[in-house]
Amino acid sequence: MTLASALPHDRLDDLLADARADSVEFPYLLANHVPMILVAMNRLGSDDARLAEWLAMYRRVKGLVPMPPRVAPIARENWLDHLGDRSREADYRDLMMAEVRRLGIDDAIHAYVPTLIPGIGASALHCLMRLAYGVLRMDPNEVGTAIGYWCATYLKMPQATGAAPSTDDPGAVLAAASAIPDMHALEPETDLLWHTIRAAGEAPGFAPVVDLLEIRSDCLARMASTSLALFAATMDFSALHAVTGTHWVRLVSPHLPAADRPRIIRHFWQIIASLVPKIGFPSLPSAEEVEAWRRLPAPSWDEIAAAAIASDDEHDISLVFSAREEEKIYGDPLYRVVAARRVNLIA
Repeated sequence: MTLASALPHDRLDDLLADARADSVEFPYLLANHVPMILVAMNRLGSDDARLAEWLAMYRRVKGLVPMPPRVAPIARENWLDHLGDRSREADYRDLMMAEVRRLGIDDAIHAYVPTLIPGIGASALHCLMRLAYGVLRMDPNEVGTAIGYWCATYLKMPQATGAAPSTDDPGAVLAAASAIPDMHALEPETDLLWHTIRAAGEAPGFAPVVDLLEIRSDCLARMASTSLALFAATMDFSALHAVTGTHWVRLVSPHLPAADRPRIIRHFWQIIASLVPKIGFPSLPSAEEVEAWRRLPAPSWDEIAAAAIASDDEHDISLVFSAREEEKIYGDPLYRVVAARRVNLIA
């Protein structure tokens, strides 16, 4: 059996069920990280008491709010009619949880997520995050919630047109985005990541960026490497989401139809490119700089995981878990260095 509901019930299941009573966002329009962070902490080795403590802390400190009241049922036939309407969160969650029960996890993902891919920047990539952690456990409740979350917060961005790509280098796409005059004159509504993403999407000069990258078989690995180098050079909050986001795309992609796997990679990198103003229009470090950082002494993963579990910062935990998991795939010791740096174990 593959579904989380078919596995032995544990305290994590109870905490996740409790967490689903809260809205997927909290004032003002910030992503609620609780379900994903509880899973990450569990995988990093946290005991159940710390998980419960962390949930209570985050709920109190962040001022989490209940899921908004239902407006009216959304039927399968008209599920596109209210995309991006946060007031319909409960209705979309109801629909998508029912669809996961009806179809199963992978078939529900096949039915709905390909249409949502161009809106992957929704809630600053955190719908993708919630879906990734849902499929990590094959948890039907979290997968349904994640797809509903994506619907309610859908963020329209320029669509791929099929124009010929100009590069197979993800770093070159970031450089191209940095060179667009419109990107130096963005006026986002607030400092929220997704408001910057939206402002970039509305800038005429940014529209071609989605088509720049040639999606080859090694594209996700190259994105992971570029993201890691960018984060190591800047330790920037937005760049952190490039590292974690490549992990989330890697988790979700196998559950998509084969034809849609390049699309999610393409649109994900469009979102990272939209954030270059937030990162300060960075230049990537040289190969020599990256190699020197790789050789820095760093604590063991056990020590880093313990520091992350002890942290109340959701981004410490998210980064450490993703970095550890990505190192397992790509073997780059720089993941351990940046994770240790993020939790203040090394300078």
